[in-house]
Amino acid sequence: PLLEGPAEVRNWSPETTLLLTPQARLLFDRVYESDPLFHAASQEAMELADAGNGDMAMAADPSQTPGLKVQDVEQLVDYAAGKLRQDARIAAFSMSGWDTHRGQAGGLSKSLARLQYAILRLQTGLGEQVWGKTVLLAMTEFGRTARENGTAGTDHGTGGVMVMAGGALNGGKVFGEWPGLSEANLYERRDLMPTSDVRAWAAHAIQGLYGIDQTVLENTVFPGLQMGKDPRILL
Repeated sequence: PLLEGPAEVRNWSPETTLLLTPQARLLFDRVYESDPLFHAASQEAMELADAGNGDMAMAADPSQTPGLKVQDVEQLVDYAAGKLRQDARIAAFSMSGWDTHRGQAGGLSKSLARLQYAILRLQTGLGEQVWGKTVLLAMTEFGRTARENGTAGTDHGTGGVMVMAGGALNGGKVFGEWPGLSEANLYERRDLMPTSDVRAWAAHAIQGLYGIDQTVLENTVFPGLQMGKDPRILL
């Protein structure tokens, strides 16, 4: 949905590698040559894969966290940083590892370490000038239960938390209301009570960075959203 609309976009996954011999590429090109749609798509796929593989530099010492695997994070972040230093103004990617139904204590610490690493690597990759006008939102569509389940994990919940970073952010503080964790304050006696719509924070960031009208954000970008008062998350 982020890529819908009249503007021309190119969508590519850094985990996808096209390892084709020159002969295979030639055959690939000839098979699709007479079909405008498939020919254009195949050419774009190979161009993006080649560009992505060239852009991805690996760190010599990626992390000090024992057992933490960050190669996929490096590929995502380095690719995004390379494009944002050029003409791209928005990048979106997903990081897995948050579905902690069992053994949350061990898995969650590694996921948080990967997120921290991704943010710091993006800051370094963008450089001071681009980072200074960047807002990073780490957000999800649902939270976790407030209580531990029977397998030392948590199940799908309602309210949650998002992390914001970036040189354009009015940071160093916690935004929003904290509802508390007492049973009376929980939603349906199991979840953190949601106190705002997570989309509103993204909408305010978009409005502040790009000047998009509030009615467009509430009715078209995020249908049904009520942005409410500006929380002033940008400098």
